[in-house]
Amino acid sequence: MRVITQQEFGGPEVLTIVDAPTPRPLPTEVLVRVEAIGLNPLEARLRAGEFPLMGEPPFILGWDVSGVVEEANTGRLRPGDEVFGMPLFPRAANAYAEAVAAPALHLARKPAALSHVEAAALPVVGLTAWQGLVDLAGVTEGDRVLVHGGGGGVGHVAIQIAKALGAYVITTAGGSKRQFVEELGADEVIDYTTADFAETVRDIDVVLDTIGGDSVERSLGVLRPGGHLVTAVADEDARLAAMFEAAGLRFSGIAVGPDPVGLRGLVELVEQGRLRVHVQETFPFERIADAHRLLDAGHLRGKLVLTL
Repeated sequence: MRVITQQEFGGPEVLTIVDAPTPRPLPTEVLVRVEAIGLNPLEARLRAGEFPLMGEPPFILGWDVSGVVEEANTGRLRPGDEVFGMPLFPRAANAYAEAVAAPALHLARKPAALSHVEAAALPVVGLTAWQGLVDLAGVTEGDRVLVHGGGGGVGHVAIQIAKALGAYVITTAGGSKRQFVEELGADEVIDYTTADFAETVRDIDVVLDTIGGDSVERSLGVLRPGGHLVTAVADEDARLAAMFEAAGLRFSGIAVGPDPVGLRGLVELVEQGRLRVHVQETFPFERIADAHRLLDAGHLRGKLVLTL
């Protein structure tokens, strides 16, 4: 089979396609013939060597996959099942490949309402938003939720999950994404290029931060007493955590991981017509470097996906 690997840290040009042995699934695992691979900004940072999650090259990036079970060493799934998921994160799943061996518990049957491209775009961003809003923040009916970066991968899914939980959702987004986030269900949109959320928003129960930077610290003033900031970016910042605690607020970082319950929750929302995933652009497997250049540029609307 073909895989995308790299021998050194660097720009998109270090990503190369080589032949490799097809992995053998262990007991409780399945072999998935991959149809589509979701791409995430984290992978561009790992490619560049910004932090050592994967160790030194060579390695194979990727976690978001959708495909068809080819071999099953478990009774949970059978050959021919269409599945999707985010196996093994933060350990290497080697998902930039034509086939992936993965624990059956880290996969779910693909909803018929989603294509393989759409399904591959969902797991990392969907589970990040789910674990942040459902597991950590416990968002309930009537909560006021502020989503930073509502037009991005995690943000656009988070808006829909928060709405499904009964929240009133405010989001920050660039002016070009206003219509996009409104169509996802956002009740209020703050154009961060022309307005300061810290001056216009108050009495927020939960802030979900997907962009980092000074947005986290500046969110202190928008939370109600006892409010909760959940970040997918600054999750290990002890200084920020202490600052929020001193102000009588809660601070949590999302350390997303494989989650059968969360995956089933996402599937249910898709099947109810309450969740969709937006794919900005697809690239054939051979154009991985072009896809990573777009990841590096940032300001994506939804996700990028590789197709096989």
